[in-house]
Amino acid sequence: MFRSNQDGATAIEFGIIVMPFLALLFAIVETALVFWSTQVLETAVSNAARTIYTGQFQQANPDPATAGTKFREALCFDGPDKKKSMVLFDCTSSAVHVDVRRFTPGTQPPAAVKNREVDPTAFGYQPTGANEIVLVRVAVELPVFVNLLGSGVTGLSNGKRLIMAAAAFRNEPFSGAAP
Repeated sequence: MFRSNQDGATAIEFGIIVMPFLALLFAIVETALVFWSTQVLETAVSNAARTIYTGQFQQANPDPATAGTKFREALCFDGPDKKKSMVLFDCTSSAVHVDVRRFTPGTQPPAAVKNREVDPTAFGYQPTGANEIVLVRVAVELPVFVNLLGSGVTGLSNGKRLIMAAAAFRNEPFSGAAP
């Protein structure tokens, strides 16, 4: 009697299949968001670093005390119309970490993460001049929207994922070199 009764078999099969299907679907969406966010960050860093490369940023922002904040603004708001270029990120100083420094070959920049937390001492702004090698690093704490595998996958202790982009270049021989 029970072997021939098929009522509810579809509901049971759906119940067995739906959880792995949704987990796979959310994993694909989360992975796509990370790749897209990384591409947006890399493009923003490239565009903002170009102004340092040509000397335009140094000439427009001669005060090193405010240059780091101004560079973060240039990173987040692209172009003369101040259109937001990084729409996926919260552009506050607690979420976007900017490091601009003169680079000496053979040296290593400080590690961005210590004990699963972003190290604020690894980031800062150092004025650069003509013909200097420059390293621009930007780290963003990206929120995790669907965390199916636990916080160990996110990387940071606050449950967020750290994505980074960098640009290394030699400045053009522009006039008005920084000290």
